[in-house]
Amino acid sequence: QVQLVESGGGLVQAGGSLRLSCAGSGTISRINDMGWYRQVLGKQRELVAIMTSGGSANYADSAKGRFTISRDNAKNTVYLQMNSLKPEDTAVYYCYARLQTDVWRPFWGQGTQVTVSS
Repeated sequence: QVQLVESGGGLVQAGGSLRLSCAGSGTISRINDMGWYRQVLGKQRELVAIMTSGGSANYADSAKGRFTISRDNAKNTVYLQMNSLKPEDTAVYYCYARLQTDVWRPFWGQGTQVTVSS
């Protein structure tokens, strides 16, 4: 059974930093895109940053210049370094991966809460 397990969320003051990690486990053949989305209660889930297996990254405008996504393909792990955090970054952050088990399909982590206090 494939799982994406996130860690690293928490409470931080505005201007602070957090690093999120997400590790894929189970019978995984290959992973294509891997990244992070976030969701505020009552709003749609939105892309934060995503990276291809080749290392090409895309960021939401709100994340550019403050967040950095990286991957360790050998460990099926993706990271999100978040600096200069703002209260509006408060959300549940979800790990996403498009990966191949028997077929290609998207997987989501359980979510990790990030709260930025002003």
